[in-house]
Amino acid sequence: MVRTRLVMIALILAVMLVSPVAGAQTPPTDGYWVSAWSTAIHAPLSFPGLPPTPVFENQTLRMVVKPTIGGGRLRVRLSNAFGNAALTIGAAHVALVQQGAKIVPESDRALTFGGRASVTIPPGAPVLSDPVDLKVAALTEIAVSIYLPVSASASSTHFWAQHETYVSGPGDLTAQAEMPNPATRMSWYWLADVEVWTSDETTAVVTLGDSITDGVGAKQGEYTDWPDILAMRLGSEKVSAKLSVVNVGIGGNRILHDGAGISALARFDRDVLAQPGVSAVIVLEGINDIGWPHMKPRLPNGETLKDPPFVHELVSAEDLIVGLKQIIDRAHQHGIRVFGATLTPYEGADYYSEDGEATRQAVNHWILTSRAFDGVFDFDAAVRDPNHPSQFREGYHSGDHLHPSAIGYKAMAEAVDLIRLRGAEKSKAKK
Repeated sequence: MVRTRLVMIALILAVMLVSPVAGAQTPPTDGYWVSAWSTAIHAPLSFPGLPPTPVFENQTLRMVVKPTIGGGRLRVRLSNAFGNAALTIGAAHVALVQQGAKIVPESDRALTFGGRASVTIPPGAPVLSDPVDLKVAALTEIAVSIYLPVSASASSTHFWAQHETYVSGPGDLTAQAEMPNPATRMSWYWLADVEVWTSDETTAVVTLGDSITDGVGAKQGEYTDWPDILAMRLGSEKVSAKLSVVNVGIGGNRILHDGAGISALARFDRDVLAQPGVSAVIVLEGINDIGWPHMKPRLPNGETLKDPPFVHELVSAEDLIVGLKQIIDRAHQHGIRVFGATLTPYEGADYYSEDGEATRQAVNHWILTSRAFDGVFDFDAAVRDPNHPSQFREGYHSGDHLHPSAIGYKAMAEAVDLIRLRGAEKSKAKK
């Protein structure tokens, strides 16, 4: 009897030890995932003058993005990060773009999630698609189409897309090559990133910032923001180890306070650390922390608000330096190198002040001299007027004395030392 019980126990232990291994999928060992394109998902912005949050029902969204590295296998991450209810994706496809909302039919691939064509994403959660085989060249536009069968408020979005999004009439058009008479919007919805499978030394650099990183001032669809120009510079190099550039700028973002998206410190884990294959981050944040307390919002009748909403959120140079040190320390904990970018001029902008300019100069001095970063790119020097350093050089801003023009963005991208940036790849352990 005792012997029988011992045999049974041995059999149970053997099943427990063997079954999980036998039933699990063996992960591939010949490569790893790297983010090829990404954006910072945030809650809808509620500033005066902006359109209301859209609601989609029985409609297809076709979103166009441009991965900065290529590959033959990819997957897509969707995010319901700021949703208060579950999000149902009835179908999703990815394809190469032919022109506008039209895709290349033979490139169309249906996306699945755990083998299923549809998925329900819980509030606050992301979801990764199953991988699909699709050869995509670097800097080639692809379209991610999602069908929303039931009413869904666009709770997780990115307001300033670098390419317009196409919205269909009723029905699931995810597999159709053309979308008849689509409406267009300037935002991306629920689309967080596109990842490619690579077996070489490819890694990603994340550009963390505000509207100047997001590309405000650049024309949608022309990719003349500084991260895209940087990606083109890197892509033109004849080197074996590739470096993608993923843009997680949010227009209006700040280091220390929420407002346009949650603060950089609050979103750092999701937008930087959670990206696959990251070896470096370039930080360009702080001008909104300085300027927003001096903002003078106007009412519809043209009058200035007597009690501006951000007047009590003044920050000092020391405050911003503490915030930047936090970003450096948290990145270094994960083996990610951090490059500081100096804050660009803003005299003439609506929220300019002499006190704010003194703070900007102090922060830039610390960025340039502290040696706290793994490297520094002097964007301020690249675009400022040498005869009036608190202002942009003539033609280098887009008209508001705050956001660069295409020429200004090009100068910023060219201020990045590619040799110094590429050194980040050597320090990134493959996961």
